[in-house]
Amino acid sequence: MTRAEAEHLARQGVEALRRGDGAEARANFDQIIAARPADFPLPWLALAQACRLSGDAAAETAALQAQLREQPRHIAALLLMGDRKRQDGDDRAAANFYTAALNQAAVTRDVPPALHPLLRQAEAFKQEANARFTGHVEGAITGQQPPRVAQSIELLLGRRELYLQQPSMFYFEGLPQRAFYARDEFAWVAELEAATPAIRAELEAATEGFAPYVEGNADRPLPNNPLLDDPAWSALHLWRGGEVVEANASRFPATMAALAKLPIPRIAGRSPMALFSRLTPGAHIQPHHGLLNTRLICHLPIIAPPGCGLRVGADVHQWREGELVIFDDSFEHEAWNRGSETRTVLLFEIWKPEIDLAERGALTRLFEAIDAYGAPMQDQG
Repeated sequence: MTRAEAEHLARQGVEALRRGDGAEARANFDQIIAARPADFPLPWLALAQACRLSGDAAAETAALQAQLREQPRHIAALLLMGDRKRQDGDDRAAANFYTAALNQAAVTRDVPPALHPLLRQAEAFKQEANARFTGHVEGAITGQQPPRVAQSIELLLGRRELYLQQPSMFYFEGLPQRAFYARDEFAWVAELEAATPAIRAELEAATEGFAPYVEGNADRPLPNNPLLDDPAWSALHLWRGGEVVEANASRFPATMAALAKLPIPRIAGRSPMALFSRLTPGAHIQPHHGLLNTRLICHLPIIAPPGCGLRVGADVHQWREGELVIFDDSFEHEAWNRGSETRTVLLFEIWKPEIDLAERGALTRLFEAIDAYGAPMQDQG
């Protein structure tokens, strides 16, 4: 078959489609496909439309599959296959094809206007199918579920977003993806919490020493943080870069004594680090990630007024005075003060309990080597 003959048959097939004559259109397109003329695109998509007009769902599916074998991300073919699966009553397959079409359209320049209504229909179907699937799961899985199962169901149904550790400086392989740790997992927590009144008394007696938490460094690019040099989020450092801040620590003997009993890392130039973090009414620490996933950040709430909160990953925590909060800051996290009083927590870090002593020693040497190459990165929120 010559190209001219193929073009003639294709025109006749398209005209038959316009008339709604599926049988004639199919006969023309079948001839082209059987002959497979050189340098002429096979009309699989048109054949699929002709088969639909003829009521032959199996042949329509086969034609669309052939088109997608040649062009797996062909938007029109994906949409038509999604619609075919929808009519077949296969919601899950339809949603998969519609999703692929929508994803491809999102990264394609100049999607043909004729496809826009079909894309909107695909989006609407996905929402309807998701509602049906949700109803099915909720009807089948009844009663109180174990917490981890319940959270996984929330992810499955799209009600909970998946967050993973994404430290900005160093990622340690093989650690569990846990945003928060329970207080009763650590034997030293009760003694620290019992020291809260004494720590608060020292804090209330302090009249100076706080400075903006996020400070610029002339030797580094300024952080893109709206709280840069803003006292709305401020810190009073007791330990900084592995060194005691004597001017502050001397005014907090009870606090320093409590900190001395904790399993804080000892890394030259980096840790211990311990400070009071203060957040004034209206302040919002934007979502961000910490430097490392080898540590846990601990907040001992000293002054915890209503309206303050901390989100780590998908979970939100409200501070309660004297109750330690332990979390992995390598997850995306943010904090806010929507109340009318200032919030203050004692902040320090500990090793993750899953990291054994040999690994802690090796990581300490690694971090000290990294920092010896130049000034260490600083947490900038």
